[in-house]
Amino acid sequence: MTPIGSGSHASSMEVVIAPEQAEFLHRRVLNGRFPTAEDAVREALSLLEEREVREEAARPALRRSLAQVFAESPFRGLDLEFSRDKDPLRRVDL
Repeated sequence: MTPIGSGSHASSMEVVIAPEQAEFLHRRVLNGRFPTAEDAVREALSLLEEREVREEAARPALRRSLAQVFAESPFRGLDLEFSRDKDPLRRVDL
């Protein structure tokens, strides 16, 4: 991969992709979906960036404690006891 400069103008980079990815890009350019392979790659990177921004924004919501999960459960307020029976021992031949 060729390093990218830190300037504000366009930079170039050489990236090696799998043959099937190259074929996918080639088909998209041939069928008119994108004017050039570079445009297709720019669109792909833009979508990847959007997805990562969405995932990062959702991350705090995923970091709830088990107590919060139970507190927000539709079963809250019911007198439920969560316990687990001890697993019986069994022989396992290897």
